[in-house]
Amino acid sequence: MNAALSTYLNLLRLVAALVVVLSHFAYPRFTDGDWLWVRELNLGSDAVVVFFVLSGFVISLTAAQKDHTLGAFAFARASRLISVALPALLLGWVLDQWGAAKAPGDYAVPFYNPLPLWEQVLRGLSFTNEWGGLATRLGSNGPYWSLSYEAAYYALFAVGFYLSGPRRGVLLLSGALLVGINILLLMPAWLMGVWVYRRLAHGHVLRDATAVLFAVLPVLLYLLALRFALPEVLRLHLQPHLSAHALRYSDEYLWNALLGGMVGIHLLGVAQLLRGIDLDWAERPVAWLAGASFSIYLIHYPLLQALHAARPDLSHAGLFGLTLFGCFAFAQLFERPLALWRRLALATVHGRAAPVTG
Repeated sequence: MNAALSTYLNLLRLVAALVVVLSHFAYPRFTDGDWLWVRELNLGSDAVVVFFVLSGFVISLTAAQKDHTLGAFAFARASRLISVALPALLLGWVLDQWGAAKAPGDYAVPFYNPLPLWEQVLRGLSFTNEWGGLATRLGSNGPYWSLSYEAAYYALFAVGFYLSGPRRGVLLLSGALLVGINILLLMPAWLMGVWVYRRLAHGHVLRDATAVLFAVLPVLLYLLALRFALPEVLRLHLQPHLSAHALRYSDEYLWNALLGGMVGIHLLGVAQLLRGIDLDWAERPVAWLAGASFSIYLIHYPLLQALHAARPDLSHAGLFGLTLFGCFAFAQLFERPLALWRRLALATVHGRAAPVTG
């Protein structure tokens, strides 16, 4: 992957994280309905689908180029998730206790589920909080749902990539049954990222005109889909009649699959157009900003909720700005020092400090 494409993917990851924040900031209880159009378009859900496609791409890349064994892959994925998830669960619980004491009315169902800390940590660090039969919200942190999906996709991908023979088939089937239908319904978007990486890795080259078409047409189709409420049409009229409540965050699975395809085609076109393009001027600032994306996604909602509970008189700009400031501060403490956390984990296991790369 060339540097320009890496910069573009980082930018896309950052924008997706900010759109998720904006979609929650747009709740009328925070902003008096001024940003309600963001909620009505359901942009936050679409941004998570973008995350899934990017995740499938990056996981395929690291498995092929860096994590050459199942053990290395498992350590890399677990350390990446837990280094941010554990402090997010702990801080989220503290913020929820504080905010609920300040403004109990802000912490009501469905925006808050007062689970005890031990249960939040158990469900959160096992990443089973949305698996079949176990679905629940962890405190106020609604966005945590997608980590349950991500962890399942990592595990299923690892089985398919690193294992072979009957064992692979048995474990794939067992894993699919374990995680449940909701997780599997959104997996096509994640697998689209895998497909895009493999196309690029195999040296697939598009003609320039085709690349422009691939890069631009999905964006136009997406805007048209929103204009004519295609996600709602698909959900209400073409999907099998399953309970939206039972499907939880997978209730737009046809639209999510279609959107994942559009994102994948877009990335193929952009990858071709960026060949030979110099984006060195943007590489470092974009990488630094995107380096907080996971933290922005995972801690913004408890921060937003607690800040509003403590200071309901804050201006909209003040609430949004303080929430983002808290997210970047959190990232500085927990997300950016990933290499250090990995080194400490290895030192704990092996009884000595070990160099860690990547």
